[in-house]
Amino acid sequence: MDINKFDLYNPPEDLVEKAYLYYSQLRENNPIHENSDGSFIVTSYETLVDIYKNHQLWSSDKKEEFKPKFGNSLLYEHHTTSVVFTDQPDHTRIRKIFQHAFTPRALAHIENNVEQLVQSYIDEMKEKKDIEFVRDFSFRLPVDVVCDILGVPKEDRKLIRDWARLILGALEPTLSEEQFKSGCSAVLNFKNYLKDQVNLRKKNPHLSRDGEIISTLIDAQSSGIELSEVELLHQCIFMLNAGHETSTNMLSHGMCEFINNKDQLDLLRNDETLISSAIEEILRYHPPIQVNNRRNKKDTILENKKIPKGTSVHMIIAAANRDPKQFNNPDKFIVSRKPNKHLSFGLGIHICAGNTLARIEGRVAFLKLVRSFKDFNLQAKPKIANRIRFREIEQLNIEVS
Repeated sequence: MDINKFDLYNPPEDLVEKAYLYYSQLRENNPIHENSDGSFIVTSYETLVDIYKNHQLWSSDKKEEFKPKFGNSLLYEHHTTSVVFTDQPDHTRIRKIFQHAFTPRALAHIENNVEQLVQSYIDEMKEKKDIEFVRDFSFRLPVDVVCDILGVPKEDRKLIRDWARLILGALEPTLSEEQFKSGCSAVLNFKNYLKDQVNLRKKNPHLSRDGEIISTLIDAQSSGIELSEVELLHQCIFMLNAGHETSTNMLSHGMCEFINNKDQLDLLRNDETLISSAIEEILRYHPPIQVNNRRNKKDTILENKKIPKGTSVHMIIAAANRDPKQFNNPDKFIVSRKPNKHLSFGLGIHICAGNTLARIEGRVAFLKLVRSFKDFNLQAKPKIANRIRFREIEQLNIEVS
């Protein structure tokens, strides 16, 4: 197709399959590209960095953008209340909550928990040999970890996946009526579930653990953080959704790329000190969140193109992470890559609050997998979800030996 006619709101049918090719062509030929609705696609690394750093100009608040899309629905309530879609001073006030979950002491406990969980999954994998990696590993680990942090009972964790996917799926550029209704129902079910959990903790304080997010949220006002009930509930939903979505995608794509690049897998086997740079390369190569958004508070210029006040820009992380001006051989998967200042966790005040947690999960998971198995091979082509904003492998059938 003529890349100048590319439209995120009427994308080519093969966009998911050929995402990096389309984004590369946009970055090279039209790095500030206008969509049919007047919004812009931004693809260069340098420009994304500038937008991320200038939060006073570029707003994360989505009330104006989401009102036409969601109306006065529960999806609108959720996606305009979550910390990721708020500006200062609310952003600073709400984000303090998550600091309690990621203190050095809390992270040490989390890492020990991750070690135990990963080992239990690997023990099961050794019995099976033929593995559906998403179901058996990459989805299970982040959900178990984040639910433990929040205080969600193990028996309820199977509910989280479907609710999260329906709610986050509503962030795709286009939305069907069925997706809209399902997303609203998911928010309602999630809120009702969390209300029950909050009430249970209030009536039974002994059930709470130190550092547990639901308990921290309940006590937020007494600890100097003012939260309404609506804010409280939606930060829990956000934590559950965001806490597993990116890590699941990171683990799935990491396994897939190690299988596709056995030379890189062998490098890691022979030198485990490469594990940290390997995780960064997985995140760069397939950013779990491929598209982010901002809206400018006043007229501005991006790469010599005027952007009127109130314009939505789609920041294509998947393009910036493969910008040859920033990364050598950007389309090659290199576990020893340094430096590797990818944008998969964002930048500035909105940098992902759980980035340290995701990195812990990745390091522990792949070190244990490499130590436990001699080889991994695909049994079928990975099934990629038909999503633009999130790069998700729905199904990954592998053989371990």
